[in-house]
Amino acid sequence: MHLAVIFRVTGTLLTFFSLTFLIPAAIAWFYGEKMLGSFGLAFAITFASGLILWLPLRGNRELRGGDGFLITALFYIGLGIFGAIPLYFAESTQLSFTDAAFESMSGLTTTGATVITGLDALPKSLLFYRQLLQWLGGMGIIVLAVAIFPMLGIGGMQLYRTESPGPAKDNKLTPRITETAKALWYIYLSLTIACALAYWLAGMTPFDAISHSFSTVAIGGFSTHDASIGFFASPTIEAVAMVFMLLSGINFGLHFLVWRRRNPLHYFQDAEVKTYLLVLALVAAVVCSILYLYPQEGVAPLRDGLFQTISVATTTGFTTQNFSLWPSVAPVLLLLAAFAGGCAGSTAGGIKMIRVLMIYLQGMREVKRLIHPNGVFPIKLNNAPVADRLIEAVWSFFSVYVIVFLLMVTAVMLAGDLDFITAFSAVGACLNNLGPGLGEVALNYESLAPSVKWMLMFTMMLGRLEIFTLLVLLTPAYWRR
Repeated sequence: MHLAVIFRVTGTLLTFFSLTFLIPAAIAWFYGEKMLGSFGLAFAITFASGLILWLPLRGNRELRGGDGFLITALFYIGLGIFGAIPLYFAESTQLSFTDAAFESMSGLTTTGATVITGLDALPKSLLFYRQLLQWLGGMGIIVLAVAIFPMLGIGGMQLYRTESPGPAKDNKLTPRITETAKALWYIYLSLTIACALAYWLAGMTPFDAISHSFSTVAIGGFSTHDASIGFFASPTIEAVAMVFMLLSGINFGLHFLVWRRRNPLHYFQDAEVKTYLLVLALVAAVVCSILYLYPQEGVAPLRDGLFQTISVATTTGFTTQNFSLWPSVAPVLLLLAAFAGGCAGSTAGGIKMIRVLMIYLQGMREVKRLIHPNGVFPIKLNNAPVADRLIEAVWSFFSVYVIVFLLMVTAVMLAGDLDFITAFSAVGACLNNLGPGLGEVALNYESLAPSVKWMLMFTMMLGRLEIFTLLVLLTPAYWRR
């Protein structure tokens, strides 16, 4: 382990991240808001801290095996802390440091759980900053930094792997990892611009359109209004949101393939996408049916049921209604759908649909083996055999995911004296990077104890980095390398 290299890279990333404070600072200056000093202070502290880590240790030594895990963990912790500075010093929010860090970490991990109320009255610069945090965290600020690492003399494949979602971490769209990172961000940026234009044409103001495009394509769920997408009361805006939530929940590598070959049929030839769309359709059908059978005042069964299914199942977290009050099993079904999440390589959270599909195929193979003990039944995806090692990795991930979830639910219940529904949904929403939950956290996380909020922040990081990136740091073997 090269601690000098690790601190140098972490310092480089912090220095790079500090530049993001200048954008909301410019907005604060344009509107004459008091937030200019808060963003200026955040920039100065973060930039100086990054330089302190980088300057004494600058050089050209490459990362060693496993160093990326520690760098990614340190960077996300650092971002959560430094990203909280403007929120903490903002006079309009009056947040404790715990609440500021919670909001910052929730944005960076694209969770969308919030402790802030009265969004409609907040300064535009602060609202934009929250949305910007989610947009940077969606594709991953580390992946963005990897695109410029050759200029800094740093190898980036390890960092790319630690932040990439899905079971296959070594897939590259292009021969060079920096070109892969650039390709992903070009697609991400293109989707964001298209989404913003669509929102604007649908009736949003330019500020709201840009802000909501950030959180839609990042599948984050932050909004500039307390009522979220429901504030606009517009079927057209909701339709735009649903389209881009669906697109953002699909593997960005597949988007790249479709763009390069100019053939949209690749979407419908991919086994994971077909499973993704099938699961969404089935959940939507059940939820809409429940709303038809048990009518609720002010709830349109098809419109609200379809929107909330796509929003929650893709782990975005936008709302048009308080779905926690819906009848029967609908709220729990929506929360369970978020555990599956979107596709690998997307900005969605959850276990990822490819893993769900592999678990299903492995289960069917075991049934066939019981019937034909001597038979050979290879598992195939898109007509290609899947290695047994990958199947084992998927089962290992699923097992650890469930164990971590249950342990965190127990810990949260003990620390916060919460009922089971609140604890279950809060941990589930944070581990799956969803945001809204049930019970006490249906609308806001403000009422939770500080100790619970720190636990949930750790849970957000576990979900965003897919558990093993953090858990490997807790093993003695890692530190004995």
